[in-house]
Amino acid sequence: MAAQAWHTHPMNRPATILYHVHDPMCSWCWGFRRSWDKLREALPAAIKVVNVVGGLAPDSDQAMPADQQKTIAGYWASVSEQTGAEFNFDFWTNCSPRRSTYPACRAVLAACRQNAEQAMIDAIQHAYYLRAMNPSDNSTLIELAGELGLDAERFSVDLVSREIEERLEENFVLRRRLGVRQFPSLVLAQGKSLFPIAVDYKSHLPMLDAISELLVE
Repeated sequence: MAAQAWHTHPMNRPATILYHVHDPMCSWCWGFRRSWDKLREALPAAIKVVNVVGGLAPDSDQAMPADQQKTIAGYWASVSEQTGAEFNFDFWTNCSPRRSTYPACRAVLAACRQNAEQAMIDAIQHAYYLRAMNPSDNSTLIELAGELGLDAERFSVDLVSREIEERLEENFVLRRRLGVRQFPSLVLAQGKSLFPIAVDYKSHLPMLDAISELLVE
């Protein structure tokens, strides 16, 4: 396999990074999870995966209007139909939705400080889409940190810290540098060269093939 040929000669190639640009409260990112998980498992060890939080919706204390709630619930139904992802629509009656995903993005960055980045992404997605919990609320995010066994007090301080806010802005700058305008997106970086990888919601194999071809060029 082409990817393996590259893997046997890593010193001959520049550093290779696969950027995964996402938002933990993006429904299409949730629909992508099965393909993404399989792709991560199948990637050559020489490829470093870097998650980039894209920031789908800025901070807001305003309740989401009923028509917007209906629109986004419709997105959920479409994602479920097209990808097979499961959604718990009780969220729309059990919670007070706000169009605000930056808190969840900060939570991922704060959890990264305790080596729990992927665990927090998983926890937020499961809380939002399956448990009808609201990750727009810091209280929910702190509860999830506790469930993960993190230092919840440290996490709660980090969540609202200037350092995490700076990290968030750095992620947004990187997203723009990668030329990403939608979530989820994949970009393979070899040295200074950037290669968008078409996202496939149903199978990881086309993405793996595309990456493998680039690695041997």
